Amino acid sequence: MYSDKVKSILSPSERKIFEKLTTPQKIQDYLDRLPINFEIRGETYMSPRRTVKRRTAHCFEGALVAAAALAYHGEPPLLMDLRTLPSDEDHVVALFRQFGRWGAISKTNHSILRYRDPVYESPRELAMSYFHEYVLWKDGTKSLRAYSIPFDLSKFAPERWVSAEEDLLWLVEALDRSRHFPIAPRKNLRRLRPAAHIERNALDATEWKRDGKRYR
Repeated sequence: MYSDKVKSILSPSERKIFEKLTTPQKIQDYLDRLPINFEIRGETYMSPRRTVKRRTAHCFEGALVAAAALAYHGEPPLLMDLRTLPSDEDHVVALFRQFGRWGAISKTNHSILRYRDPVYESPRELAMSYFHEYVLWKDGTKSLRAYSIPFDLSKFAPERWVSAEEDLLWLVEALDRSRHFPIAPRKNLRRLRPAAHIERNALDATEWKRDGKRYR
């Protein structure tokens, strides 16, 4: 089983952490306690092993930790890529299912684009829940344009992504190349109304400071 392969490559201290992450809700609580990775020394795409060791993560790294924890407990390690306009940044979440409904585990430093409870009937329905949150602060442009199919990490040996010591640029590129579906037809996108100022103000709320301290 894939879960056995994941367990076999983890150290005792790593297994102790993952053993406690028995539900998506507990996984999200763990990620919320990790300071955000501001990539001060340059861009990173760390494996779950490196992320757990350094105790910091951005969205891609957090999604990988979540996927690894799900795999550890016998669940499919699935990612979803949320693709935006070039002027914005993509977001990556880990997908899960409970009682036939989809949810998402998400690492972010903002009040938006966060965890999704398992209430969605399909991956598309879940992806659409992020649409009105994906806004450019400058002018209120709604920037989400596509979402990927559930990207199954179990097609890769866990040594390649769970315990790798090098940055996982190859995995970022593979996820980006995976099949994506448009949010809406172009004629609909041309009629989007910009977000109101009060909506844009929600983007100002952040969870972690650059010094690693959490806002209260």
